[in-house]
Amino acid sequence: MKLLFDFFPIILFFVSYYQASFLIDNTFIGQLIDPAKPDFIAATIVATGMAILASFIQVGVHWFKTHKFERMHIFSLVLITVLGSITIFFGNPAFIQWKPTVLNWLFAGVFLGSMHVGERPIIQRMMGEHIELPEKVWSTLNLSWVTFFFISGAANLYVAFYYNVGATPEARMDTWVNFKLFGLMGLTIGFVILQALYLSRHISEDDLKGKDDDTKDLDDNGDKA
Repeated sequence: MKLLFDFFPIILFFVSYYQASFLIDNTFIGQLIDPAKPDFIAATIVATGMAILASFIQVGVHWFKTHKFERMHIFSLVLITVLGSITIFFGNPAFIQWKPTVLNWLFAGVFLGSMHVGERPIIQRMMGEHIELPEKVWSTLNLSWVTFFFISGAANLYVAFYYNVGATPEARMDTWVNFKLFGLMGLTIGFVILQALYLSRHISEDDLKGKDDDTKDLDDNGDKA
């Protein structure tokens, strides 16, 4: 559920892009769109506006439920508002297409920098209260997130600006919109599964040690009784 919540703006962007004609023809949105613009540009503008709205809703719902702001949501909100607004104003999809790359590379830099600033890498600060792992495992896990964010950003950049350059602008935009949802979500799900498999080895070992210690304590108490 959290993954779907995190992807809520992207999902709404995808739906709005492919339903833009319906929204333009049947809602007040049509009054805000220049009819002279190509259909895929109009669709991009509508989808970008909906994604900005979705990001505000996402941040608001998370604050209402937890009374805290999640940094990932805030960074995403700022970027999509700034780059999305430029896309809407100029009618140029390139700005919103840069957003996933900028966001992912920003996170890659933050995770990498946390290994040199402060006592613990950022992934340990986020998960350390729930599980105990050796320092080497935390470092490996943190670097894996750096790699994931970098690859995700690079993949978005490639699909947005270098993939299938001979196709029409509309076809290339459609490809990027599909990748933005299915490609990036697929990469995220795949990475989370690999991370879970990697962690399971170390968590199970720690759990076994904890059980052994608890059993030993019970035996000691029984002997004393």
